[in-house]
Amino acid sequence: QVQLVESGGGLVQAGGSLRLSCAASRRYATGWFRQAPGKEREFVAAISWSGDNTDYLDSVKGRFTISRDIATNTVYLRMNSLKPEDTAVYYCAVRRLPQLRYGPGEYEYWGQGTQVTVSS
Repeated sequence: QVQLVESGGGLVQAGGSLRLSCAASRRYATGWFRQAPGKEREFVAAISWSGDNTDYLDSVKGRFTISRDIATNTVYLRMNSLKPEDTAVYYCAVRRLPQLRYGPGEYEYWGQGTQVTVSS
């Protein structure tokens, strides 16, 4: 069983920043997803196993950055210029194959989720 430990959520004012962390026991292709109340879980960002490829939801491009610390097998999601519409529970997820993917069903293991609340 793969365990993912997420941290870094919280309450922030609009325009503020947060950094989410997702720690695993080894390197995986990793995605970040979010789910707001009453909405479906949506793709936010992903990084391939090699780190050579990353991609983002259009509405977060230029504001969010996904990165990896290879030494600690931790993937980060740096979120700048946060907006109230970014409010959601954020989940990291990993898949055993190396390519990044966009659908939640393509990830086998999920973190517990961390709440991000952006006040206006």
